[in-house]
Amino acid sequence: MKSCVPLPFAMALFLMTAPLAVAGDPPVAPVKPVTDDYHGTPVVDPYRYMENFKDPEVQKWVDGQAEYAAQRLRSIPSRDAFLKRIAELDAGAPYMIFGVTRLPDGRLFYMKQLAAENVAKVYVRDGTNCKERLLIDPDTFPKHDPAEHFALSFYRVSPDGQQVIYGFAASGSEQTTLKVFDLATDRDLPEAIDRIEAEYAPPYWLPDGESFVYGRRRQIAADAPATDGYKFTRAFRHELGADVDKDSIVFAEGAGGSPAMAEMDFPAVIVPIGSEWAVGQIKHGDETDITIYAKTLAALCTSRVQWTKVCDRSDQVTAFAVRGDDIYLLTAQDAPRFKVVRTSLAKPDFGSSTVVVPPGRYVVESLAVAQDALYVGILDGVRNKILRVPFTGPAKPEAMSLPADEPSGRFSAIRADQPGLFVRTFSWTREGRLYEYDPVTKQLSDTRLVPRGKFDAPDWLTSTEVMVSSHDRVKVPLSIVYRKDLRRDGSNPTVLSGYGAYGHTDSMHFDPTDLAWLERGGVLATAHVRGSGAFGKEWHHAGRRRTKPNTWKDFIACAEFLVKEKYTTPAKLAGEGGSAGGILIGRAITERPDLFAAAHIAVGCTDMLRFETTMNGPPNIPEFGTVTKADEFGWLLAMSTFHQIHDGVKYPGVILTHGVNDPRVEPWESAKATARLQAATASGRPVLFRVDRQAGHGIGSTKQQRHEEQADVWAFMLWQFGERAFQPNE
Repeated sequence: MKSCVPLPFAMALFLMTAPLAVAGDPPVAPVKPVTDDYHGTPVVDPYRYMENFKDPEVQKWVDGQAEYAAQRLRSIPSRDAFLKRIAELDAGAPYMIFGVTRLPDGRLFYMKQLAAENVAKVYVRDGTNCKERLLIDPDTFPKHDPAEHFALSFYRVSPDGQQVIYGFAASGSEQTTLKVFDLATDRDLPEAIDRIEAEYAPPYWLPDGESFVYGRRRQIAADAPATDGYKFTRAFRHELGADVDKDSIVFAEGAGGSPAMAEMDFPAVIVPIGSEWAVGQIKHGDETDITIYAKTLAALCTSRVQWTKVCDRSDQVTAFAVRGDDIYLLTAQDAPRFKVVRTSLAKPDFGSSTVVVPPGRYVVESLAVAQDALYVGILDGVRNKILRVPFTGPAKPEAMSLPADEPSGRFSAIRADQPGLFVRTFSWTREGRLYEYDPVTKQLSDTRLVPRGKFDAPDWLTSTEVMVSSHDRVKVPLSIVYRKDLRRDGSNPTVLSGYGAYGHTDSMHFDPTDLAWLERGGVLATAHVRGSGAFGKEWHHAGRRRTKPNTWKDFIACAEFLVKEKYTTPAKLAGEGGSAGGILIGRAITERPDLFAAAHIAVGCTDMLRFETTMNGPPNIPEFGTVTKADEFGWLLAMSTFHQIHDGVKYPGVILTHGVNDPRVEPWESAKATARLQAATASGRPVLFRVDRQAGHGIGSTKQQRHEEQADVWAFMLWQFGERAFQPNE
């Protein structure tokens, strides 16, 4: 492996900063090799048995690892002080508000979480300055286990504002149940629908306010393969008070009037406000390109009427918005950074659609319809900006002016039956605000829904954006946040994070809890690697499937830049990635273990040859590939951390965090990676498996869970950096 410094000097750095050995050892995982033959290539898996995660032997080992990790983390002297500071910073504002819904009568519905509360709740108020009323409180839901908690997945307000559909799941499981809250009686209606597909097919009210459509997963047998979990989901229509088991299927494979669908397609029905049309959307696994169909609302439940195709997968449409009979489509066809086109729902013709927002240097990434205009979200570097395209006169996009010190903004609370919208602003170095935009005056006014916190605008913080040359000389964006008085002498504790999948981009944002790291002289950096959407579809596709190595090589290049420019040194540098970002950080430390002192792999994809055997594996084939094809097996092997760990290598200290209820990445992936790293590493640095039995993929975790994990991870990193206050007492 290549090294960025001569080996003797690298060894000297290690010897100066390596933490003291800790008492005791983690439990050793038995080796029970299984050999698979992939297209003539034998691959040995020493820990295949861990995939039966509920096996008592596996659970005993996991419990031992969890206790060992908890013991090591508790032994870090300043860990508790870190946790206290994180909680203090998070409580700087009395509460947070998000997910706002505006109704034409002036009422506002929203999610709110008080500083002392663990989960968010649903409220309503009459206008921005009126008294609020608590509607839905997950803390009051009946529990089967005192340790479990519930979190809301979504809420949808009926057209007349008299009922609220909401979804909730227990302890991060994402196993969502739908219920309906009635404002008049202040209680739930009898409906309770489980197996809701909350992410790709959330519910929508029909205009009558007496019925809604929703997506639901099939009921499968207890002994069915895990890969059956997402197969052949279906969209239904439900009337309030009716028997859920008799709900009519309106959009699904094999349903009358529906088009043919593949087993891993996710069908959803969207009901746009103010339109006579229902939109049938098909998401093809985790592929970003969707297929769209249309049908009148009057014919929605009539199987004799066929759905009409609006666009196909090959048209590279990723999002849409509807105004009356018109549909606006966000497409990458002949526009690598996307454009917006318009066609008719009555007579759709994608090939002759009208260009509304032409392609430009920026990335077009979202769109929504208000009463007065089409609003389009764009990504300009790491800043989110908003364009307004009037419906009357020339359809010329107008850029919305945002505050100079809050230069990034996303729209929210936008409806086709109301003018204007709300805008949430962002910055790297200060908390933004929630504004209301008036399309007549073209001015933003603070809604004052979001209170100001005492840690919102630290005057000692700054940020910079740089372009880093990667392994193939492609320039990669890197965002760096740090103290204004930082000395670039290589002494600064630094965390470099990245993701690089699905075209998702970590754009500008601020979290006051980050100040716990930054105020100590730490640096936080974000690498906008290939696989993300920083520069549109081409940038995404340059870090997926065959080109996936660019993702971690870009990350390595950004790490080398931070060292070269003396923000830090390898002895003070940690890398971090989660979920699909587990590929990024896992392969970065296995390709360049000398470059990092520590790493955090959060709910990470670390075994890409076996990911396909899990419930969430098949939907991810479009993003990563399949082992059933020889060339794609090679791609997956290259990106699989578990298979790139080698005996006798001096790996950095690694903390792997996972919730056992994770439905997206099975916790056995982290278990296998932990066992392999512990057996292989020759550095003497710890490999910890931090397990949370009341969490999943991080979605639905409580505030306390997030604080505890952040304190553990940062304390672990500073321990590995040799920071004196974080060295365990032996």
